Amino acid sequence: MDKEYILVIDDDVDFSMLICDMLEDNGYTVKYADSMDKAYRILSENMAQLILLDINLPDGTGFELCRELRRVSNVPIIFASARTSEKDKVDGLDMGGDDYLSKPYSLKELLSRINAIIRRTYGTKEGYNSIKIITPDNSEVVVDKNSRLVKKDGVVVGLAPKEYDLLIYLIENKGKVLTKELIINKVWGPYSDVEQSTLTVHIRWLREKFEKEPSKPKWIKTVWGLGYMME
Repeated sequence: MDKEYILVIDDDVDFSMLICDMLEDNGYTVKYADSMDKAYRILSENMAQLILLDINLPDGTGFELCRELRRVSNVPIIFASARTSEKDKVDGLDMGGDDYLSKPYSLKELLSRINAIIRRTYGTKEGYNSIKIITPDNSEVVVDKNSRLVKKDGVVVGLAPKEYDLLIYLIENKGKVLTKELIINKVWGPYSDVEQSTLTVHIRWLREKFEKEPSKPKWIKTVWGLGYMME
């Protein structure tokens, strides 16, 4: 994708068109949805790099949509709403929102916040890429590193953040034997107190989601006495 793609979800059509025009003028690709249903349809075809999300929607709330998205993706979400109570702001951020803008807000401020989150999340455009892998079971696994969205044979696979991090680390070291200590150090961090049993559980979860026979893995293999290797 040459341009960062932003999805605006808001039932205020007139104001949303101003936002879309402003973002396009500043080099972004923009799609618009005025309901949760339309947003789901758009996102099922192509996950955005950032979502601008209102709370009050005709067929649900932005909180509901954010909660559902967080089950499958870490795509940045900015809440933009006329609801200005401290509780709404706290709820939005605790639910997984990356920022919260209270209406009315200036388009200039919105652009600055979007630019900052895009830089922080993705870095430069050269950082954008996706990974496509054919597993030993002939399944196609596609990883969109922009949105942290993973699909197996065209179907989105729900991954917790550490499951995703573990999968990426294994993919990036495909064909290498990785010790359990090294994996924990790289995925959870050098100062974590994570036990090897936690890694074992995460490996089992990945196998259940990607292997045809999880008890006889062909893709994420155990190297006895050492650790794991992605075939």
